[in-house]
Amino acid sequence: MRVLAITHEHDAAAGVFGEACAEFGAELDTWWIAKGDAPPSDPLGYDAVFAFGGSMNTHEVDQHPWLRDEKDVLRELVERKAPLLGVCLGAQMLAAALGGRVPKAAEPEIGWHRAEVLPAGGDDPLIGPLAPAFDAFEWHLYEIVLPPGTVELARSALCVQAYRVASAPAWGIQFHAEVTEADALSWVDDDREADYFVATGIDADRLKAEIRERIGAWNRLGRELCARFLRVAAGARTPA
Repeated sequence: MRVLAITHEHDAAAGVFGEACAEFGAELDTWWIAKGDAPPSDPLGYDAVFAFGGSMNTHEVDQHPWLRDEKDVLRELVERKAPLLGVCLGAQMLAAALGGRVPKAAEPEIGWHRAEVLPAGGDDPLIGPLAPAFDAFEWHLYEIVLPPGTVELARSALCVQAYRVASAPAWGIQFHAEVTEADALSWVDDDREADYFVATGIDADRLKAEIRERIGAWNRLGRELCARFLRVAAGARTPA
């Protein structure tokens, strides 16, 4: 099984999803699209595709022209019913590619926030095992307004947290199920002086302590979610 990770930044890469791929016996290739690299192989030829996070935003095409190209790839993957999972920016990119909107959220979501699994999510192969609710690790300033043809699966008090494309084995999750301890801690150090970080009143040192305390259980959840996606992908690619 061959899996492609569309990756935008080194501290927002496959993380524990890479571990889950290795445990599953899947070969994981990385496409550093934000660096201008060519894909390691045809993106449409993989058995499954991830699109990961990044500090850029979906509308910043002038600064990041590759955003347009990525949306085209994601749209074609959906049209071909390829197994696809977008995470944070990747989930926003998928929604935008399909006609949704990604406006700035009323406030940032940083750290752990409660997410409720909606009735439609209860039977979902990826999100259903998280019912009725779970604490999700978040790091985003923008939110998803879903396009037609998608089903909302989970949400926090602020915004959509998970959705599925009705016509394809494609999902978006706003939370960072893939993040490692090292990457999460680096985000705190990188952003602790940012205006939005200060405005939320977050205590950076307390957040780092909470990450160290909770990341083990969170990483288990992430690996399990990824494994469920890979099982769906393996079934989708198995000839009848």
